[in-house]
Amino acid sequence: MDNADLYIGLMSGTSLDGIDGVLAAFERESATMQVLAHAHAPFPTVLREELLALNQRGADELHRAALAANALATLQAGVVQQLLRQHGCRAHQVIAVGSHGQTVRHRPGEFDGLGYTLQLNQGALLAERCGIDVVCDFRSRDVAAGGQGAPLVPAFHAMVFGGTERPRAVLNLGGIANLTLLPGSRDPATPVRGFDCGPGNALLDHWAQMHLGQAYDEAGRWSAGGQVQPELLARLLAEPFLAAPPPKSTGRDLFNASWLMRQLAGLGKAAALPAPQDVQATLAEFTAQSTAQALLQHAPASADLLVCGGGALNDDLMRRLSAALPGVMVNSSDDAGLPPLQVEAAAFAWLARAFMQRRPGNRAEVTGARGPRVLGALYPAG
Repeated sequence: MDNADLYIGLMSGTSLDGIDGVLAAFERESATMQVLAHAHAPFPTVLREELLALNQRGADELHRAALAANALATLQAGVVQQLLRQHGCRAHQVIAVGSHGQTVRHRPGEFDGLGYTLQLNQGALLAERCGIDVVCDFRSRDVAAGGQGAPLVPAFHAMVFGGTERPRAVLNLGGIANLTLLPGSRDPATPVRGFDCGPGNALLDHWAQMHLGQAYDEAGRWSAGGQVQPELLARLLAEPFLAAPPPKSTGRDLFNASWLMRQLAGLGKAAALPAPQDVQATLAEFTAQSTAQALLQHAPASADLLVCGGGALNDDLMRRLSAALPGVMVNSSDDAGLPPLQVEAAAFAWLARAFMQRRPGNRAEVTGARGPRVLGALYPAG
């Protein structure tokens, strides 16, 4: 693209599979975006396990979190270098890197009425290693303004997926699932809405690692061979968060291994525990059903659904979504021009651009913040 500005977006989500990065070009006049390169770096096992452990209380947390942030920044810098090599450009040609960091706690609105959200990041080290301005800590300003700090992607979804005649919903199936509801072009007065709607892959990945020794259930083949357990599914769907009205957000603070074990324990001593494969099938159905319920409750009946994130590559999960939403067209975001694994990273490139131009990055109607806010903190390259 001629007359375009280059930004890099880095995303590592609650799925804890690694870092996705994109090099994106934004046309200066129209803000049209084109992804020029995409790179992925899986988390080394030791780092993944440490990041997962830091989601819970533990010994010497401050020391361990600081070292994990250093390791994360080092891995991020490698992704940035991959992107520059792929496209054949130099660091000085990129205006900024937008780094989401790794969420280890997300408790907005709790404790003192304000709460907090915490993403491990080492913006100073990343700027030092890359020689590019780094923008990070995007969520804190929204929380400071009384918001949830999440989801932040709806504003970006509106830019890249909005403007269609029919209303459209965008489902990000990362570790946690979030929905964006985009009005059709015939209803311009309707605001963009969005909220976290439940677990995406977090519980599925945990169960697959526990019983298969694999990071995830590839394409959902294991869950596809199991039988959904109605009593367990009913217990999962009874989680109060699912019925809470937006604005709302969640994370591994709620949907974690301990939460799942409590649901299994609640089946009662008289009932034998389901086979592991049947639990996996039930977890997949839980993700599909909780998402479908949220969509049917909040979206117009005519809305189509685009799915992004790693869950879009889970064939069994996509089949379950389609079955739970008869009459709704369910497609991958690839069909709208942006592959599923690039969407969130591209969103943080967009958020970095918004910060550098001092434009708001949140949607107050989504997060519940008191108003639009410029999101992020800057670590200059030099």
